[in-house]
Amino acid sequence: MSRRPLIGITTSDRKSQIAWLFDWFAVWRHGGRPRRLSPARPWPDTLDGLIIGGGDDIQAHLYDAEVQLDVRVDPQRDELELELLETFIPRGTPVLGICRGAQLINVHLGGTLDPDIYTSHEGLKRRRTVLPRKTVDIVADSRLHRILRVSWCRINSLHHQAVSRAGRGIAIVARDRDGLVQGIESRDHDFLIGVQWHPEWLIFNRPQQRLIRALVKAAAQRTAPCAG
Repeated sequence: MSRRPLIGITTSDRKSQIAWLFDWFAVWRHGGRPRRLSPARPWPDTLDGLIIGGGDDIQAHLYDAEVQLDVRVDPQRDELELELLETFIPRGTPVLGICRGAQLINVHLGGTLDPDIYTSHEGLKRRRTVLPRKTVDIVADSRLHRILRVSWCRINSLHHQAVSRAGRGIAIVARDRDGLVQGIESRDHDFLIGVQWHPEWLIFNRPQQRLIRALVKAAAQRTAPCAG
């Protein structure tokens, strides 16, 4: 029997146990072996797949923006995740960014963020909820489109920042009906995808579970023994 691929999932050290259980279950149910990664936990030399999870804002100086005084940041986590991306992207490790994780992937590749969508988009309706209340349109024939198998979907929304200028090799592949970036993917890697929403909370939503399953499957393919 083939082993479950090892999937690292980044979190803060102060993340609630309930939130971590959703992360853990999302990977485990699709055949992965979840491993929590945080600043206080040493990370392994080898991972079959990597999820950069949601959480606090990214430090503004990392994308040359003005510092926001009323937000919570986690510099140690920024450092950890940037190091993980620096290590595992060149190895071709499948990577999925969730919410903050999508933003960090973009920043790592030289892109920028909108520090506060409610300041930059006057009249934008606040939809902070774990329930699928927002509609997203997905670019046809993108990798994300092929995975989800839908041209639009309903998603949750827990963010106040968003991708602005795309980083090196990054394609914007999903936007919500307000025009905000909701999905990105790399043109240069087989599986480097970021979504602004939280698929791990949408446990009964088939398209969102296909995204987690696709990551685990891509990781498993890297661990399969060669024939011959």
